[in-house]
Parts: sequence; structure tokens; C-alpha cells
Amino acid sequence: MLRRIGVLVAVVATVTAAGTAATAHASKFMRVGIYDEAQVLYGSVPGTFRTFTQLHVQEVRLNLYWGGPEGVARRRPANPTNPNDPAYDWTLYDRTVNYAAQSNDHVLFSIYGTPGWANGGKGMNVAPINAIDLRNFALAAARRYDGLWPGTDGRLLPAVKEWLSWNEPNNPLFLTPQYKKTSTGWSIQSAKDYARICNAIYTGVHATMTAGERVACGGTAPRGNNNPSSSRPSVSPLAFLAACKKGGLKTFDAWAHHPYYSAPTDTPTTVRKPTNGAQPTAVTLGNISTLIQLVTKLYGNKRIWITEYGYQTNPPDPIFGVSWAKQAAYLTEAFQIAHKNPRIDMMLWFLLKDEPLLGGWQSGLETYAGKKKPAFTAFQKFAASLQ
Repeated sequence: MLRRIGVLVAVVATVTAAGTAATAHASKFMRVGIYDEAQVLYGSVPGTFRTFTQLHVQEVRLNLYWGGPEGVARRRPANPTNPNDPAYDWTLYDRTVNYAAQSNDHVLFSIYGTPGWANGGKGMNVAPINAIDLRNFALAAARRYDGLWPGTDGRLLPAVKEWLSWNEPNNPLFLTPQYKKTSTGWSIQSAKDYARICNAIYTGVHATMTAGERVACGGTAPRGNNNPSSSRPSVSPLAFLAACKKGGLKTFDAWAHHPYYSAPTDTPTTVRKPTNGAQPTAVTLGNISTLIQLVTKLYGNKRIWITEYGYQTNPPDPIFGVSWAKQAAYLTEAFQIAHKNPRIDMMLWFLLKDEPLLGGWQSGLETYAGKKKPAFTAFQKFAASLQ
């Protein structure tokens, strides 16, 4: 999990009869893509986008770090809504956006990471003290990538129209604290903080009035223990969504989710129920309809994005991995489930390449050495079928 803070890859709709109710009509439009920040920001970027072309990738996700080691805003800007303020350094992101445009790939920017000057030096995963600071940064970012802003070389920078607010805010790795003790008990502090975060990013991006911009909230992790007294408290996706509504989350264009499997014995339609017979709190692909139903109840007919999904393989991961053949089969099945649902606009696979250490993630379409797994061809065939 710690590795994922540097390589951060929405929700699928109802699945087949094995999991949840089937939909009557397939999605008229769904983009498929890859989330592998290591390859699109730090690796051999030209080679990565050549591979994306082979795969027929349509969407590329990466974090746009507000703060942190790769943060755009290392110090407080004097004119925070101006992308050319001297405090901002967009170099790393301009390069990737330009390569994506050359490959005809859409970019999904996840705005993440609070700079120390915005929260008293408490760390990237602590919300800013003043949400206006985040709103101003989101506006500056959306202005820079509205398709009309000149880059440092004088050329107009390509447009970015898809935005995601933060990453897995129900996971303490990415947003803390998750809970706060009050006089009446525990409250879900992460949902309150996230409501402020997403409201700020939504209003900042849409303040440009650029046609076609979409801002997603959520990007939630599939599980949470709902136990503020545990050693690592977290919030389950449904409880988090409900708490966000209560905490003041106003609106969004799409709700994003990461419906990962729970164990290597799980297929994309598996639903794991607690041993006590209660309803499951985890939201995987097998019971994604429960999340979609709650989104509809609270916010209406919003779009659904799956901004991370994947199966790790064995080899190299002997604990959480599946065989290479199963990874390919599950990839195809999962993308077909998503495509059958009219609410799904996007589904992104995490990763292109396995991470180098076994403590990381091994869900790549290729090994770290570059050997293609069968899932590479499976992704390629499915993506080609959408064109």
C-alpha cells in the first residue's frame, strides 16, 4: 500500500446474474485505459505511450500533485489562480500531457496531496486548513489545461477534461484522520474533510467554464473496517458516501470507485458476505450495484467511473496473485461487465508493468522486465472492440 502513494491506477455498474442484476442496455460510451504513474511520469515516457497505442488505450490516469516531492506548488503562490505564478512548476505534467495528446489519449488528472504551507506541515494526506487554497489550485490547473494555454515552448498545451478529487479518501494512507472523537461518540472526519476537498476541486475546475469538463468525487477503496478504535481505522465505501452527503458534499459529475477483489479465489462476480450473515461492507465488482444504488439515491443519475481495477499475478506474487491465464480471463470478464452497464463511462486497469518489488503491485499487463502477459492481448482485443 505504501508503494501506491507514488503510483496511484470507477465504478462499474450492475453485473451479471452471478453477482447482481443485469442491465438492459450496454453502455453507449466507455473509455478504457491504464493507471500506471511510474510509467507515464518517470519511466521511458515515449516508449510507454507507444505501448499505449498498441493497446488502443483511450484514457490515462495520473496524479497531479498539489504538494509533496512532485508537487506543483512548493510554496504559497502570490496569485494562486494564475498558472504562471512563479510558485508553480508544471514541467513534469506538461510533458506527459503532450505525449498523451500525440497518442490521442485522454488524460484523467487526480488532484492529490496537500502542500505543507496549506496545512501547517502535517503531511500530504491531511486536508488543507482553508479549502479556498485547493479551489484556487484546481482553477489554476484547469486553466492551464483548458486547451488554450501556451506552454513554456509557446505551443498551446493540450486540453484535459477529466478530473478526480483525491485518491481513496476512505483509506488513512491517503486521508487522515479517518475518525474524530466527539462528546457524543466518533464522527467520520475523513468524510467531512473530503466533502470540503471535492467541493473545492469541483468548483475550481468548473470555474473555467470550459465545455466538456467533468469532475469525479470518490475514488474510494473497496474496503473499510468502520472501527475507529482499530490500529488502522478506515471507512467502508457505502458508509463513506453517506457520510460525505451528511458532511456537505454538494455535487459531482461522476462517482469513482476501486472495486478490487478480496482474495485470489475471487472472480470478478464474487460477493463475499460476513460470516454473521450481515450485508457485506466491501464493494467489489461483484456487488457494485449496491454503490450505484446509493449514489442514485443521494445524488441522482450520476456517471460511474472505475479509476482502478486489476488482478495481481503468480508469478511473481505467490500470496495474492492469480495465474497469468486467469488474469487475462478476469480482465476480459470485468471489462465486459462494465461495458454492459449504461452508467459506466470509464474503466482503468492498474498497472501497465509490474512494480519491481514484491511488496508493491504485480497486476501489470507486462512483467517489470517487459515480458507481455496474456492479459496484454486481452486488454488490446477488448479496447480495439470499442473503436
